[in-house]
Amino acid sequence: PDMLKILSRLPSRGLFRTSTVISLEIASKLPFSDHRPAALRSRKPKSSAKEVQFFVDAKRVRAIGGKGGDGCISFLQLWANDRAGPDGGDGGNGGHVIFQASSGVRDLQSVGSVVRGENGENGQNKDCHGKCADHTIIQVPLGTIFRDAKGSIVGDLGREGVMFIAARGGAGGKGNHFFVSDTIQAPRVCQYGAEGENLAYFAEVQSIAHIGLLGMPNAGKSTLLRAITRARPKVASYPFTTLKPHLGMVHYDDFVQIAIADLPGLIPGSHRNRGLGIQFLKHVERCSTLLFILDVSVEEPWRHFEQLQFELGQFNSALLKRTQIIVANKIDLPESGENLRLLRERVKVPILEISAKNGTNLNALLSKIREIYDEVTDKEAQAAGE
Repeated sequence: PDMLKILSRLPSRGLFRTSTVISLEIASKLPFSDHRPAALRSRKPKSSAKEVQFFVDAKRVRAIGGKGGDGCISFLQLWANDRAGPDGGDGGNGGHVIFQASSGVRDLQSVGSVVRGENGENGQNKDCHGKCADHTIIQVPLGTIFRDAKGSIVGDLGREGVMFIAARGGAGGKGNHFFVSDTIQAPRVCQYGAEGENLAYFAEVQSIAHIGLLGMPNAGKSTLLRAITRARPKVASYPFTTLKPHLGMVHYDDFVQIAIADLPGLIPGSHRNRGLGIQFLKHVERCSTLLFILDVSVEEPWRHFEQLQFELGQFNSALLKRTQIIVANKIDLPESGENLRLLRERVKVPILEISAKNGTNLNALLSKIREIYDEVTDKEAQAAGE
């Protein structure tokens, strides 16, 4: 008994450690964990640079393959035979220009307008062939497609690691040793290396984000993206502040990352190419889930939702079948209370109220975003299995 009293006073760390090994029977009776992934909020301050990084989802690219190396004209000279025959080596092949799909790349910003392959080395004497150039591999986002000058799809990079050879390198030229024959023992001729292919493409990212922020101008989409991610879209009090998509990443504690896109504002008649028009609606088409950001401080905010739905339906009715959530923004303003109540009466879509400027209810929004993401991911996995 005295020894048990002494052992009970010892700390769990140090000389003795408590065991975490339990039997399978006991483990089966324990309750399941109800922990839900939580969004991580970075303490690192955002960059103070004034330059805004835009999301580039479409780009014209010219791919130029590397030139092949030239063949060599040379004759071998030995100490006992100064005419030992031709020994000119062949040139090396030029490098290809290859685009590869990668999940670690989000847009086409790092892709140059002109991509050149490396040139092959020239042949040397003593039958030394030139080195073939390494291929130039450019990583692009998953879902990137390439169209030729006629508009036909020639490359579809929908899976991780898939490659598209955009321009082949030129073949290396032959040295004079290659042209030796029974009748010509000392040829003084060689080949120049061939030029690589020179082709133009239009690259386009099919899917730019998991979540798209959709709304009228000045609804607070850019403010919301700045509040929940480290993105730095321009924020101002005039309409059409956002002219190009901005992308932000939300990180969760189970290492899942969700891409959220701030899309340019929509106005009535966009399906007829008013405002940013068709270009904007194509951005919407590339988001798997839509969050409708409504300014509930204005009169009749449900009218904005109806206009957004109408424009989407006129452009592509399939967009109306995607997962939709209404985010009622600017609830900190006094006139938003009554408008929010009327909005709930007239709209059947789930509504989540926030204040992007003050940070009100953002954690609930991030939890809802993760819930939607998991549901969409499960549906896509089931569809792929079928």
